[in-house]
Amino acid sequence: MNNVATKMVAVPDIAGSGQEPVIEDRALAISEMSERFGVTLRTLRFYEEKGLLNPTRKGARRFYGARDVSRMQVILQAKKIGLTLVEIRRVIKLVEGNTNRNDQFKELQEICKSQHEILIEQKQMLDEQIAEVDGILSAFDQLVA
Repeated sequence: MNNVATKMVAVPDIAGSGQEPVIEDRALAISEMSERFGVTLRTLRFYEEKGLLNPTRKGARRFYGARDVSRMQVILQAKKIGLTLVEIRRVIKLVEGNTNRNDQFKELQEICKSQHEILIEQKQMLDEQIAEVDGILSAFDQLVA
């Protein structure tokens, strides 16, 4: 077996691809961007308003280049794991910054570890709430039966 292939590591979107994605040699209109990522036009405008996306304008129309496509991949994965807009902005700044790639990965790893701890705590709280509701439902089952 080829040792090179077994040592390759897939880099998560949140870490950025390290290069601009290859897309059509033209910018994407807002409707194309919306369709590509399965989000509403309002969502794209919201991310623009928050400074996370920066489409170019031609009249009233918005056009998204490769940088915005890369950012949108990061935004959606970061959102999926529960990061806040402030944290997403931090991730984008880190990925697009001049910090060496290994240091970027270490900091991104810390961000993800921190989020993991938060999610574990939330899961424990949800498990406790579910157990409480189960107890209440069980009591109702006895009263209603």
